[in-house]
Amino acid sequence: MSKPVNTQFEIRGVNHLALVCKDMARTVEFYRDMLGMPLVKTLDLPHGMGQHFFFDIGNNDCLAFFWFPGAPDVAPGVSSPQALPGEGSIATAHGSMNHIAFDVPEEKFDDYCDRLRAKGIKLSPIMNHDESPMQVSAKLHSGVFVRSVYFFDPDGVCLEFAAWTKPFVAADVAHDPMTADGVRAEGVVLGRATG
Repeated sequence: MSKPVNTQFEIRGVNHLALVCKDMARTVEFYRDMLGMPLVKTLDLPHGMGQHFFFDIGNNDCLAFFWFPGAPDVAPGVSSPQALPGEGSIATAHGSMNHIAFDVPEEKFDDYCDRLRAKGIKLSPIMNHDESPMQVSAKLHSGVFVRSVYFFDPDGVCLEFAAWTKPFVAADVAHDPMTADGVRAEGVVLGRATG
């Protein structure tokens, strides 16, 4: 399958994703010092509104954080998952950001899991995502399309290290989407030309 192309806009990736943290100093320690993401831009917002910091996550893409004095407290199960995948409910509210998956090289995946554990970061079980009924395998096999491990940042943001194990093909797009009423929207994806 050839690489999919956006025929409407030249979108080159994620410029930045902006999240909100409770403690910017703790956030810098986690993302810069523990995960090694360079801090590339810092701002004190006008009128004492807070701060806005940017971390480079690779490919010129950034993960940004706001710090707002007096912001509402974290709401697990609403704005973030209550548990890591494989350990409990991962459901979050409509419009929420469920998790961020950082792309890592497949050949370094196991080493990176060991490095995270050595830093004292609690990890989910390693998940080898496949097409089985449970969609995850304890062992790596030819049907696995991505390997994942999940962990929380200090504010409960769910993060993932993900390693693609094979390219997608046309047959990988095989499901029509569900509506808000829980009804499958037949023909919205399958049987419809793209572009």
